[in-house]
Amino acid sequence: MTPIYLDWNATTPPHPEVLAAMLRAHEHGWANPASVHGPGRKARAHVDRAREAVAALAGAPFEARDVVLTSGGTEANNLALAHVFATPGGALLTSRIEHPSIVRAAEALADRGVVVVWVAPEPSGRIAPEAVAEAIDRTAKVAEVRLVTLQAVNHETGVIQPVAEIAAIAHARGARLHVDAVQAMGRLDPEAWRGADLLAVAAHKLRGPKGIGALVPRPGIALRPLLFGGAQERGLRPGTQDAAAAAGFAVAAERAVDGPRRYAAVAHLRDRLEGGLLRLAPASPPIRNGEAPRAPHVINLSWPGWRGAELCAALDLEGVAVSSGSACAAGTAEPSPVLCAMVGEARAASAVRVTLGEDTTAADVDDALARWARVVARAVR
Repeated sequence: MTPIYLDWNATTPPHPEVLAAMLRAHEHGWANPASVHGPGRKARAHVDRAREAVAALAGAPFEARDVVLTSGGTEANNLALAHVFATPGGALLTSRIEHPSIVRAAEALADRGVVVVWVAPEPSGRIAPEAVAEAIDRTAKVAEVRLVTLQAVNHETGVIQPVAEIAAIAHARGARLHVDAVQAMGRLDPEAWRGADLLAVAAHKLRGPKGIGALVPRPGIALRPLLFGGAQERGLRPGTQDAAAAAGFAVAAERAVDGPRRYAAVAHLRDRLEGGLLRLAPASPPIRNGEAPRAPHVINLSWPGWRGAELCAALDLEGVAVSSGSACAAGTAEPSPVLCAMVGEARAASAVRVTLGEDTTAADVDDALARWARVVARAVR
């Protein structure tokens, strides 16, 4: 049985060009990028190319010299929040549908005395700009709102957030906007994060390697470090950079500039798969989660009578790889906090996320539907 991988939001298969670039860097660019000798400069070239590729992917006004390489999106999100709240006081606006690296960081900031305001999402999964405006105005009476943080694309539902509108609201009130663009870069055009002051990106969502990502600030924003001990990344992330990972990140980011076109071509397959799934169980049909505009490759459905994790396990036995929530929450018994905030605990507990990718084919979709049908049929006998 050939496996069918439909969990591209969890991670993407590394592209052959990425693997080839990493192998070459391991062979010829293995020196310390901080060293000033020839081998060190050769390794440093991979790091510099990664910075340039990420800045180009982010688009104007972001510049290569400001790109800070991190271990991934989680560290980038933490660095963004830690920078803004390095000094006491202030307020943060966010929501419970953000990635755990934002939610948990916000909770930690609240424990330190930062005023954290949780903006409720609409049932569609959208954060309403007017709700953000109201929350900023209300909170400003007790604390300076320093930062609003928002995903460009939700990692579980694929819902696209109104980033540009919220950026305008935040800026008009003197706040900055951090955008977690991990699920948007390489899948949507830069319009999806227009207005951001800080951007988080992860290479492994772009068919690059795990263990590397970036925080990209607007020019003029002077970041504060989380760690100390070296001058790498302008002192913001001390430690020897991995030139091979940077080489892979560079190629992945360069490919990702054309990624929105490739993902747009997947939309009809997503619709074909979703339509087939909605017809599988006519007696108790699944319910779509996330009615707002979505990224072109994401499906999230709640299945009455199932627990999401159990359905994922049954599908895995049929060779279909999907998930019941964020990969960062895998192994927990709790339903998705994102869906709990949107549609309640009952629907969250029965939800399954399906995410296609640029290599997904029509044959994959049809085969996945046939295997899913076998699972559902066994359950009703």
